[in-house]
This record gives sequence, C-alpha cells and structure tokens, in this order.
Amino acid sequence: MSGAAVTCDGSRAMATEPPFNQLCCAKVRLSRTCHERKSATLPFMCGIVGYVGSRPALQIVLDGLRRLEYRGYDSAGVAVVDDNVILTEKRAGKLANLEKALGERAGDGIASGSTAIGHTRWATHGGPTDRNAHPHLSADGRVAVIHNGIIENFGRLRAELEATGVEFISDTDTECAAHLLAAEVRALREAGSELAGPQLLAEGMRRTVNRLEGAFTLLATDVAVPGAVVAARRNSPLVVGRGEGENFLASDVSAFIEHTREAIELGQDQIVLITPGAIEITDFAGADATGKEFHIDWDASAAEKGGYDYFMLKEIAEQPQAIADTLLGRLSERGEIVLDEVRLTDQDLRDVDKVFIIACGTAYHAGMVAKYAIEHWNRIPCEVELASEFRYRDPVLDRSTLVIAISQSGETMDTLMALRHAKEQKARVLAICNTNGSTIPRESDAVLYTHGGPEIAVASTKAFLTQLVACYLIGLHLAQIRGVMYADEVAAVVDRLRRTPDDLRDLLGQMEDVRALARDLRTASTVLFIGRHVGFPVALEGALKLKELAYMHAEGFAAGELKHGPIALIDEGTPVVCVVPSPAGRGVLRDKVVSNIQEVRARGARTIVIAEEGDNAVASYADHLISVPRTPTLLAPLMTTVPLQILACEIAAARGHDVDQPRNLAKSVTVE
Repeated sequence: MSGAAVTCDGSRAMATEPPFNQLCCAKVRLSRTCHERKSATLPFMCGIVGYVGSRPALQIVLDGLRRLEYRGYDSAGVAVVDDNVILTEKRAGKLANLEKALGERAGDGIASGSTAIGHTRWATHGGPTDRNAHPHLSADGRVAVIHNGIIENFGRLRAELEATGVEFISDTDTECAAHLLAAEVRALREAGSELAGPQLLAEGMRRTVNRLEGAFTLLATDVAVPGAVVAARRNSPLVVGRGEGENFLASDVSAFIEHTREAIELGQDQIVLITPGAIEITDFAGADATGKEFHIDWDASAAEKGGYDYFMLKEIAEQPQAIADTLLGRLSERGEIVLDEVRLTDQDLRDVDKVFIIACGTAYHAGMVAKYAIEHWNRIPCEVELASEFRYRDPVLDRSTLVIAISQSGETMDTLMALRHAKEQKARVLAICNTNGSTIPRESDAVLYTHGGPEIAVASTKAFLTQLVACYLIGLHLAQIRGVMYADEVAAVVDRLRRTPDDLRDLLGQMEDVRALARDLRTASTVLFIGRHVGFPVALEGALKLKELAYMHAEGFAAGELKHGPIALIDEGTPVVCVVPSPAGRGVLRDKVVSNIQEVRARGARTIVIAEEGDNAVASYADHLISVPRTPTLLAPLMTTVPLQILACEIAAARGHDVDQPRNLAKSVTVE
C-alpha cells in the first residue's frame, strides 16, 4: 500500500452505511399535471410481451413490441407455440427486419398459434446479432425464454452447463436460463413429480430463478404446455394484463393497452403463470402471493411515457434504477470493484501515469467531475478535454496514458475522431458508453457499459448520472489495482454508492417546491449558476440544461471567478443558482461558497441555494433553499444535479416548449 489514505469526500475517514437493500420498481411522481392520476414503473432496457388466449398470438405480440419501440432496441424476436412445436424467428435491427422474415414463413403455423412471447433487445451480454437476439431455446428445443435484465452469475452457470455437454449458440446470459429451465422441468418429470402441465412449468421456473443472481424478468413457454406462459420477476418490471378468455404479460402496460385496461403489477421475487382463463401468482418459495391490481385510465400515447407528460420526466424518474443497474454485478460482497468487461490487465492499469478524459456536452461535465475523483483517489494527473479540441492541440500521449472516452450513444463523431487520434499515439482507450456494439466501444481497447437503458429525450439526464457512476467505478478500480487506497476505504465508498438509488428516490419525492419555483422563473431573462470543486461542473450542467430546453441565457461559473468579471452580470432580481458543498467534507470549501452567495446577494441577486439536509446555516442566505440528501463531496453531483434537471424541464414546459425535442438539437451528433 502506498500513498495517502483517501476517501470519497477527501477526509481521513467516512462512516459506513447500512447494507444495500435490493431495489424494486419504484413509482416516482414528478409531473404536477399527471402525478395524481398516473402510475409508472421504471423500465430495465428491453421490451417483453407474452400472450395466451384464443386469438392468433403472433400479431398481438408484434403489435405489443411495436408499442414498446420507444424504449430503444437493437434486435427483436418471437416464439410461438403451435401444434406441439415452438416456432421462433429473430433478427438484429428494427422490427421491420423481423416482420420481413416472418412474412417469408407463410404456412408453417407461426401465424396461427395462440400462445406467444416476444422481445425487443437492448444488448448487454453479447453484441446485437441474429444469434444473440431473443428468444433463446433450450438444447432440446422444448423451452423458449426471453429475458429482461442481467444475470450476474451466468459465467459460472454456463461453465456448469457446458460441463454436462450443453452447447451454447449465443454469447448471452439469457441462454443459460433456457437450458436451466429445460433441465429443471425434465428433472421433475423424470422424478415422477405429481405436478403436471402448467404447474410443472411454474415449478421448473421457481427452481431456475433460485439459482440466478442479478436482475431479471423471465418469460418462458414449453411445447409440452400449450396455452401457458410462465414469468418471474426480480428487480425488473413486469405487469399482467387481465383479459376475457385471454391474458397478457409485458414490461409495461403500453404493450397491451389496446386489449385490456385491467392490470396487475408483480411484486419483488414473484412468479406468475398465465393461461387463457387464469392468473396464478406465487413467490420464489412457492407460497401464494398477490400483485397490485390497477385500472389503466390513460391512453396508449401516455402509456409509452409511463404516465408522465414527457419522456424527460420519465427518464429523470428512472435515474435511481439506472444507477442501480450501472452498479449491478460490479461490486463484490467484500466491497471491491469488479469490472470483468474492462479488457485491460492489472499491469496495464498499474502502468498508467496520466489520464485524459475526452467527451462532449453533458458527458464532458461528467468527465470534469471524474477528474476530481480520479486525481484524489489515485494521485495521478487527469485532464479533461473537449473531444472536438483534443486532436487539434497535439496532446502528449504514450503507452502509459489512459484515455477515457465518454459517449452515451457510442457514435459521437468528435469523440470518435479524438479516440482514433489517441490510438494512433499508442495510448490505451477505455470507453464509457450506454449502447452495446456501437462504434466507440468497438474501436476502444476496453469498455464499461452504463446499462442505463434507452434515453428518448434529447436532453441527457440518466445518461449523465450513470456516466458519473461509471467514472467513479473506474477511479476506484484504478486505486484498488494500483494499491493507493486501502480495501476498507474502497468498501466505504462502495457502500455509499449503494445507498445512492434510495437517497435519490427520496429526493425525487420532494421536488414540488422546485416545480413551483420553475413556473415562477419562466419569465426570467437570464439565470446564472455558480459552484466550486465538483459543484462547478454541476453549475455548468445546470446552465446547459436551461439553454437546451428553455432557450434562455444561462451561464455556469466557478464561484471563485465571480470577482474576475462575471459578477458584473448581477442585477436586481437576477436568479443565481448556488451549489453549496457539504460542510462535513471540506469546510473551507463550503465557507468560500457561502461568501460568494453573500457577494451576489449584496448586488441584488435572487439566490437559489442547493445544500445538503441539515446545513441550516445557509438558509439565511437563500431566497429559495433546495435540500438534498447528505452525500460525501465527490459523490454529491449525483444529488445536486437532479433539482437542476427538473428546474430546466419545468421552466421549458411553462414557456410552452417541446421538452423532449428542443429546437436545433439531435440526440446523437454524428458529424464533426
């Protein structure tokens, strides 16, 4: 062990937090105009649909998948049970590719079966190819499975299955579940189980899920059990649609809202068996259970947005789950960082003597936060560069330089060109990306996927927070490998990260005052943002969101720079958002910001202060005080950014702008 002992707030020690609670699908209320009457479950990337009834199932499932396209996906597939056979078709790319392939199969029964499951995949394990698309069949072709989520222990399960002679045909974690389920059902039959038909399939699913670790929704059919679909849910959403002589399963209600408005939301660790005339729910131990029944009183368009007025509001609400998903499988029980997909050796990381972070826009602000964490934890220099400027200034790079390229889409052209320049200079490149199989991860030496799920709104929200988490994981992993942090120090930061989703849910439930403030600020001509340390990039991000969405003049400044020019912008009533550091971390940092708040108030500013709960001393300097959960300094942006997202969204809505599609902007910038 070398170097100083450091923690996530720069102090010498940090209290550990209670163990991480398993996360279930939360309902978070954000939009004032919709939250009283609409409920929304948080998605986990993929779209899933299941149907049993008397009608041809294929078209019902395809229609359901089409209504789930808003989630984003890179492949699609279906399985139909007909006449003692499972017929499957799956294709990479859009639904049109799948439908074209299905159109060439007239007469084989796939269009006439009355039991089916369907899937749109957002790739995690294995690239977006035909063979990795769902459904996956068991080796004997009797069982078909689709899966939403991540199975953490799939590597060990795959090795066990291969040792028994099972041959895998995909790179996915899901295929393990298909083989396991078939083996469990077969074992039950061979043991002479008293269970039969659908109940046998449900018991096989129960035994299977008790061997799985991670987050998942699984749907399965069995050729021996026509007219039944079984599903299981852990940390990933699943709803049942109750029809007349038919029943539905889906990742959200938009998939079946055309057919029924009566739904049941499954609870944590529950299994559901649907047949045309029955819905049976049990827990993973086999005990009878119940889900939460509700009536859907909004239309299909609103259902796509989960009941929210805008995709951006929905995606803000998804942030706790997105953070949990980014952490999933990357934290050991001993509090260590486990980044199996980072294809750099421990020696490669020990050789690193300098880090560059390259990114654009919101991702650049995430990189600015990462600089503070990486330098503090690792005691090596870290520079943050706008990707569009990087290669034109001829940066000094060599084999000991680690370049971290951050891009939500993985197709940002400025970042891609900067990445290629870095590789030409022999630097090692690690990508942080949300889109499996995109260009930037493919051309990098290593990749850390954020697993944040699709982001439909142009303005980035959950992508920013998941990029922050990915940067923290890389910084801690470097420190762990390089031996510059003690194991208990890494574990303490890990414990705090694990608490973040719950803290963020609490914060999101307390944003009504922020929404009211936003409506009050809709006529302001300018809004300024100030912060120090990691509060500075938060200020920049807050200003960027307001520019993007509300088309207002907004600027973010390092608070210490006020006296060097920007304070001249302060006029009577000018709104100034002040991001205040925690007094528990570096007290002098917090005191400096308080002095800056006093400076702008003395010149007539209207101060909007974001400070942690319990920091009552700042209240007297705030015209509007927004409290966030207490968080160590380096991790504070995970909290302090969120009120600014909501503020920008609500101001834009109050000004009558299109929140999801602001003018002149595109989701992914694919030209330089």
